[in-house]
Amino acid sequence: MFEGQPKGLYALALANTGERFGYYTMLAIFALFMQAKFGWTESQAGQVYAIFLAVVYFAPLFGGMIADKIGYGKCVTIGFATMFLGYLGLAIPTEADTIGQISMFGGLACVSLGTGLFKGNLQVLVGNLYDDPKYSSRRDSAFSLFYMAINIGAMFAPSMAKWITNVYLSHYGLQYNAANTDPSYLQALSGAYGLCFGVACISLILSAVIYFAFRGWFKHADVTAKQAKEQAVAVEELTPKQTKDRIVALLLVFAVVIFFWMAFHQNGSALTFFAKKYTDLTVSCTMRIGFNIFSLALIAISVYTGFATFQSKSTRSRAICGVATVLLLSGAYALYAVMDNPTYAQPSDFQQFNPFFVVALTPFSMAFFGALANKGKEVSAPTRIAWGMLVAALGFGVITMASTDLISPMSLGDKTQSILSPGWLISTYFTLTLAELLLSPMGISFVSKVAPPKYKGLMMGGWFVATAIGNYLSSIPSMLWNRIPLMYNWGILIALCLVSALVMFALLKKLKEMTA
Repeated sequence: MFEGQPKGLYALALANTGERFGYYTMLAIFALFMQAKFGWTESQAGQVYAIFLAVVYFAPLFGGMIADKIGYGKCVTIGFATMFLGYLGLAIPTEADTIGQISMFGGLACVSLGTGLFKGNLQVLVGNLYDDPKYSSRRDSAFSLFYMAINIGAMFAPSMAKWITNVYLSHYGLQYNAANTDPSYLQALSGAYGLCFGVACISLILSAVIYFAFRGWFKHADVTAKQAKEQAVAVEELTPKQTKDRIVALLLVFAVVIFFWMAFHQNGSALTFFAKKYTDLTVSCTMRIGFNIFSLALIAISVYTGFATFQSKSTRSRAICGVATVLLLSGAYALYAVMDNPTYAQPSDFQQFNPFFVVALTPFSMAFFGALANKGKEVSAPTRIAWGMLVAALGFGVITMASTDLISPMSLGDKTQSILSPGWLISTYFTLTLAELLLSPMGISFVSKVAPPKYKGLMMGGWFVATAIGNYLSSIPSMLWNRIPLMYNWGILIALCLVSALVMFALLKKLKEMTA
């Protein structure tokens, strides 16, 4: 799994892990922060959340254009500094007035612009490592590992946000209560959420230290097509028709994945509101283990030691990995055994399941598709994307079944609302993660492989523009939250995913011809 990869991959992956940890710590509570501080509705908070996500993922288009001219490494460095200023601005306490809103939007702008300079160009550096024929066959597996590293940071982020919130509230003799609307409580809650932005500052510093300390491992990949030509470095030569065909193929893929990201990024808005309003946050029995981040971490690590038990070449290594697997699972159970029963969860806790599933399921995904490739039945990235859209539709089918007995807030009246088992949301996140593993790392790998050399930064930015448009459209379910029954809300997402899957399957033959 890890064998034969260039060491530059690990430096870039770890640098990205730290940055993503801070970003997802902030994102886990962002919508809730706006509600607590400014008293905004789900629709208002969801709209700002969606716009922010859209700008965050649209900015890499300009970051890529700039990087194609001045270099990827320079843009990453500027991105670090700009993001830090943004998180620092968000962390500084302000009143819930116009100045407070201006401060928040200014911080969000810096985070968005900095991410635009950082995110796509870091991934171009990863892709450039695999332009070397020695490593080219490992490109897809490399992006799966890189994507897994991103989600290590994302996995711990919601628990960090929860821990900070609980510690801060306890300082004032308070406990988290989603139904508490007392102004003094909401003021304390918004103060707790503000500290989460400070965590993003610290993790970004650690990320920058890793990046610059190990820059020698990947410095050779920091070469644009223009620089390569000046230095007489061999690059792939394409005819004008090949260049056009590849760009058109990438644009077709971008158009389809817009609707995946529209559906997928309900985790910070509609699915979080669902957790807050309709899900039983009093968790008992075996389900408690999912709300102990350290148990989840040990389980995730045990997956890798478990695979190593069977893949290691020596008997001694297999034995060590086998013992480690047993100890890790035992440790996970021991932590679960001492948990309070019941355990009280927060809405943001559910956001840790998606990255946990990404980390834990990545070895299974790599093993499955690796086995198919070894048999000469390799599944192309566009085919995986098409299947990913189908699985995403299935994921929202799960939450639709859960919503059949729920009463829309607009017609609740004096009726008693149903409170659902957390298992419904966990199952939804599991299914959506399967879709994500089929689509996202393979999509990034496809872009890095197919993009014409002189447009690598631009095309990687294009992938994120598609994500940006999907992120903005993700506000639609939030805007419809109190206006239509939940089943109809989820039904819109199911229909879009199914239509996108059918379009992608129809394009497979054309895409293969255009990228040959």
